[in-house]
Amino acid sequence: MRPDGALASGTGTGRLAEPTRAESVGAVAILIGQVRDRRRRRTAAVLLGASVLVFAAAIASLLLGAAGLTVADVFAVLVGQGSPKAEFVVMRLRLPRVLAAVIAGSALGLGGALFQSTLRNPLASPDILGVTGGASLAAVGSMLLLGLEGPAVALAAFTGALVVAGLMWALAWRGGLTGIRFVLVGIGLASIVSGLLGWLITRAEVREASEALVWMVGGIASTGWSELGTSGGALVVLLTATAVFSPRMPLLALSDDSARSLGLDATRARATAVLLGVALVAVATALAGPIAFVALVAAPIARALIGHGQAALAASALVGVVIVLVADLVAQHAFAGFAVPVGIVTGLIGAPYLLWLIARGNRKGSDG
Repeated sequence: MRPDGALASGTGTGRLAEPTRAESVGAVAILIGQVRDRRRRRTAAVLLGASVLVFAAAIASLLLGAAGLTVADVFAVLVGQGSPKAEFVVMRLRLPRVLAAVIAGSALGLGGALFQSTLRNPLASPDILGVTGGASLAAVGSMLLLGLEGPAVALAAFTGALVVAGLMWALAWRGGLTGIRFVLVGIGLASIVSGLLGWLITRAEVREASEALVWMVGGIASTGWSELGTSGGALVVLLTATAVFSPRMPLLALSDDSARSLGLDATRARATAVLLGVALVAVATALAGPIAFVALVAAPIARALIGHGQAALAASALVGVVIVLVADLVAQHAFAGFAVPVGIVTGLIGAPYLLWLIARGNRKGSDG
């Protein structure tokens, strides 16, 4: 008989006792718990940091400009006690722009995350696959061919995004849905949509073409409160639906057979995720036009910070908001004497990332 912590008996060599099976399992459980705690702390820190960046960029957007407002002026307006001049600048010009950036950025970031996670492809971005292009084509067509304006144009944009997504699904479906087929079909449809959009612009008058510009590059300068109310309400509904659906997302990262073995109808779940992503992108595009590359880059940044999982969806939405708000600040104030649409700035940010992503894929293919 030997007491706890004594040398192993019967060997005579002074060797320490081997840990029991229960001790080994307990040590593994402790290690897993520590890893989970670290991940939770990291996730909380990333989400808090992104929220702080969103708040800082929003305050900067409200303060910067020729009107020369102070923090006190902005706060007075927000509580209903500001001067007429400050109220006009904040409530009619700057605050709608900030809210449009928040709605569009969160919808694009979350929509891109749903696409990329569901299709397991970093190129599966709604703007590359033609979803935002379909919204732009429908919006411009409704303006130039049907003479529509206002909310009717936004509704046309929403419908155009859904139509292109439906075509992608129908053309890519072959007894199932694979990410690479969906991406290739989407790229083909994006090319067709781009050609039709160019044709519409070339046949338009100069004034009509300038009005259609926002539906080609994306912009949030002229957003009104009525559009914000409609888009914000739709976004709340879609965020709620995504939160309810999000526990299924980790299973979609597995193969379809593995997901089915765990009790998930992979085809139906994949269709639901893509539909949610399309609806989110359609809401953003109907509000602000096709703001380029936000859906492509937001999710990879979020995954690099906190990894995969449900929290990555929330982080993708916040990163999307940060990108749009900061890009809009640059678009307003970085170019001497004039402002440019926010989509031009996001395009300058996203295009090099896309080229790097393609180049990295080519290197991996040649190495393999």
